[in-house]
Amino acid sequence: MSTVRPFMAVRPAKGLESEIAALPYDVFNRTEAKEYVSDKPLSFLRIDRAETQLDDSVSTYDESVYKKAKELYEEMLDNKQFVKDEKPSLYLYEQIMDGRSQTGLVCTASVYEYENNIILKHENTRAEKEVDRINHVDTLSAQTGPIFLAYRDNGSLSDVFKKIKAAGPYAEFKDHGVTQRLFEIKDDKDIDFIVNAFKNIKNLYIADGHHRCASACKVSKLRRGNADASDSTKEYNYFLSVVFPDSELMIMDYNRVVKDLNGYDKETFLSKIGERFNISERTNDLSKPSKKGDIYMYLDNKCFCLSLKSEYLKKDPIGILDVSVLQENLLGPILDITDPKTDSRIDFVGGIRGVEGLKDRLSKDARVAFAMYPTSLSELFDVADAGLLMPPKSTWFEPKLLSGLFIHEI
Repeated sequence: MSTVRPFMAVRPAKGLESEIAALPYDVFNRTEAKEYVSDKPLSFLRIDRAETQLDDSVSTYDESVYKKAKELYEEMLDNKQFVKDEKPSLYLYEQIMDGRSQTGLVCTASVYEYENNIILKHENTRAEKEVDRINHVDTLSAQTGPIFLAYRDNGSLSDVFKKIKAAGPYAEFKDHGVTQRLFEIKDDKDIDFIVNAFKNIKNLYIADGHHRCASACKVSKLRRGNADASDSTKEYNYFLSVVFPDSELMIMDYNRVVKDLNGYDKETFLSKIGERFNISERTNDLSKPSKKGDIYMYLDNKCFCLSLKSEYLKKDPIGILDVSVLQENLLGPILDITDPKTDSRIDFVGGIRGVEGLKDRLSKDARVAFAMYPTSLSELFDVADAGLLMPPKSTWFEPKLLSGLFIHEI
């Protein structure tokens, strides 16, 4: 059983949605964030990354940064640039990119269900990355970045979502080429139907936002003390979420570039790869694999297709992932990259950057590149169901959920 809960959202005043909405805080470094907000006086990134409003000498994680974020947020409330709803509600958030639409339910999800593995994760989090958002949420007493959740679509919600969308959005705008459409669910009968339908959905899965989710749950723990998170009267026992059916989601490829060949010349490198992989040379043009099990390697202006020899194939939920195949049979044993999260010789290029992104890195600072076939939602679910964790940088979801469109005060 999964719990989705209406909440009294804080939302941009009508007509200000496009001026306030911002890409997630963690897609920017400090310099990029400061540049992004320089000509956007209402951008929510000013609150998400309040160091952009302070001198560069101030640490990103200084206490003054979070105090500044609270000051900016309260100022926008006072100026009626943000407005709080008068009663709890649910919302739909539709995004349209390259002709593909995905519609998620904006709600709050249960900290208790996260802590008791009803809401399942597929990544570990790092304490040092959590601290920033813990301080941000705790200082503002608000969750500002929605957690991207997914569920196995059983078709029970499609008709009610269609009806709600047919009435038209209360806001629609484009951001970075993606159409954003927002709907309020006003009918209490529709809200009750949706809440009850989710009770028949066994699990929710974190697709993106593991650190934001962990941080929200740790703030809940700070505020409730030794009590568990089952008290439904406390807003801090719920976290801001947008929940999507798996039938509408797409995971993009997450590719790898490596700075060197670990001391091997090209011929020896290819020979070492050939011990575990079947290798076929393709064309000189860069492209992406068309099926699972194929990994395209770009080396010295040539494209090679690598497919693991059958005797090395593993059948477990982790072992069958193409990113695992590459790591366990090439990156680790041949290139000596044993921990891709910390090794400075490897970097990752999201599929949204396309083949051009790999070309660019090969022309600058990479010696070899690997184009991956995307991980599937069913593979992600299988890993989470087994209580396992995906290898680093296995999934790239696009488009990103914008911040500032819905805020959950705790």
